[in-house]
Amino acid sequence: MVLPTITEDIISLAPGDELILRFRTWQDYETLLKLREDKAGLRIRYNSKTQEIRIMSPLPRHAKNADLLADLVKALLRHLGKDWDAFTPVTLKRINRQGIEPDCCFYIDNRDRILGKERIDLETDPAPDLAIEIDLTCTTKSEDYQAIAPVELWVYRQNQLLIYHFDSPQYQESQISRWFPNYDLKTLIPQYIERGWQIGSSVALREFEEELRSL
Repeated sequence: MVLPTITEDIISLAPGDELILRFRTWQDYETLLKLREDKAGLRIRYNSKTQEIRIMSPLPRHAKNADLLADLVKALLRHLGKDWDAFTPVTLKRINRQGIEPDCCFYIDNRDRILGKERIDLETDPAPDLAIEIDLTCTTKSEDYQAIAPVELWVYRQNQLLIYHFDSPQYQESQISRWFPNYDLKTLIPQYIERGWQIGSSVALREFEEELRSL
């Protein structure tokens, strides 16, 4: 067994581990972000309401699912002739309120407002139009994103796609995506994520693109 380690110099978690630190401040969160440095695989979240910091080390399956799901979204956008900008991963922060790192996020309607930016500052920049989370070792709740407020949130968990629309001040679960309302994504996405494991990501993506052309 490899135990999690946090010192003044390092953060170390085994793949699949999640560590929750309670009664922590925003400054504690910022300190951990700096301490993480080049360990980009670690994800760190902060919620001021619960005063919790959550540190997660994703499994390889998590990365594969996240990569394929992002590619499926890009295929949908290309099929519809929409431009986008995507970030994977990215740290999104509302100072002293919430910090989170989605597996991928897309700017679609607000794409023009973040072109050329190396960092997203939510004090001046818009929130993403779509944020995506893959849940394997932890559970993402829609309230984890309330202060960040992306227009739409997808959570892929146990072969199910959950879709949430932001309706200030909270999220409402939906059966359809506002970005892709004419597609049954709750069926299509799990189908092709699973196909990715059966036949490989690139082949599953080609099949998905062929199905889009036939619909």
